Amino acid sequence: MGVVTLLSGGMDSCLMSVLAMEAGVEQKPVFINYGQLNIDKEVLAVRNHVKKFGLPICTEIDISGFGSVIISGLTDKTMHIVDEAFLPGRNLLFLLIASAFAVQNDCRSVSIGLLREDTAIFPDQTDDFLFSAEHTISKALGQTIEIVAPLRDFYKKDVIDMASEKGILSYSCHVGGDEPCGVCISCKEFEIKGG
Repeated sequence: MGVVTLLSGGMDSCLMSVLAMEAGVEQKPVFINYGQLNIDKEVLAVRNHVKKFGLPICTEIDISGFGSVIISGLTDKTMHIVDEAFLPGRNLLFLLIASAFAVQNDCRSVSIGLLREDTAIFPDQTDDFLFSAEHTISKALGQTIEIVAPLRDFYKKDVIDMASEKGILSYSCHVGGDEPCGVCISCKEFEIKGG
């Protein structure tokens, strides 16, 4: 039984997939286009990552209409990239889609790249959310799909150090430019020495 790995092209999910590979876990990577501003850079980062590490082909799922209707600073250039970054329902939607994909691909779990709970800034990054999502999604699908967060004990500094050691290249800026903006939440995470 494998795991569906949610890949975003960012450092956290890329590291998570490499750790699963190193542990001999069969994985089915999934990338979700939810209408994010940085879609071109993210999907390229995922494709390059999968190729570099010899991971299974990543299934790309297009739900870009979601981000054009349910908007935030991650999907709409007219909104503030930091102050309005929360996209309601994003992680729950990701987990539901990945879990449905898991059911149809003989997988029993879904892996998401969330870090330590004390670094959470949105309600859909907490342990309570993960527990509730797993329970609700399993009820909705009629079978248990375990939701795992293998980086849950890590701070960003830990991820940066491990990803560097493993030669992981990623793209994390929410703006989507050729150079990191240095302002968005993802860029600011790299300034945290923390933990």
